[in-house]
Amino acid sequence: MAGQRHYWNNSRQHFLHYSYLSAKIHSMGNSAISSGGLRERKRAATRAAITAVARSLTAERGLSGYTVEEVCERAGISRRTFFNYFPAKEDAILGHVDDDFPEEVVARFMAGGAGSPAGEISASLLADLVRLSLDLSERMSGSEEETRQLIGVIKKEPQLMLKIIGATEEREADFARLLAAREGVAADHPVVRMAVVLLGNVARKTSADYFSEGNARPYKDMLLENIAAARTLFSLPFTMSQFDTADFDGVESDGVESNTVKSTSVQPDPSEGAQ
Repeated sequence: MAGQRHYWNNSRQHFLHYSYLSAKIHSMGNSAISSGGLRERKRAATRAAITAVARSLTAERGLSGYTVEEVCERAGISRRTFFNYFPAKEDAILGHVDDDFPEEVVARFMAGGAGSPAGEISASLLADLVRLSLDLSERMSGSEEETRQLIGVIKKEPQLMLKIIGATEEREADFARLLAAREGVAADHPVVRMAVVLLGNVARKTSADYFSEGNARPYKDMLLENIAAARTLFSLPFTMSQFDTADFDGVESDGVESNTVKSTSVQPDPSEGAQ
């Protein structure tokens, strides 16, 4: 039981970070982010109002303690309008991750791989991922109270975890596809897969520590520290000759599959790339 609680707590933090990091990249790739016109700003304001009311009512009464009609009354909208934005109360509580997102941040990230030949991993990928994560964390930090409120609601209504887990997996897949598009490689490219897994777990650990009781450190400092530690670990000496190469068919001595990765350039220091 304790192990399950630990898993769910980590999943909450993982979801909160990936709500910004991967789903919004997916939206950018599908041209879903608007140019910030008046109509879209009004829609974003309505979505945010619905989410705020749904979270407030859930915190007060629990998920089954109120109706969609009560959400509509407090938000000043019709029932039809509610369902134009969200299919159910649970979705309204989790919110819409595309609101108020700076398009230029993701555009800069996607443009970072433009100088590399198709099929090669760009030397700036790690630094650009760190910069992207920091840019998105500024949006997260700007709504810290909202984030803490969401954590509290999920603790009160653990069945929301089912939606969170499914959303996280979907967003990780979206993130992988966008990374692949930026680098001009297949979505199952090993570097793309590992970027999603490793960055996701570093982000999860950082978010868990950042939102822990008593923490006073900035998210940026914690994220850079964790990425630097991971980079130090993976820069330690390692050769395939240390192992039985029969167990690693198709892998060259540099530890990268020979038919998929053409570039093994040393990545820049993430802390330098994030200045």
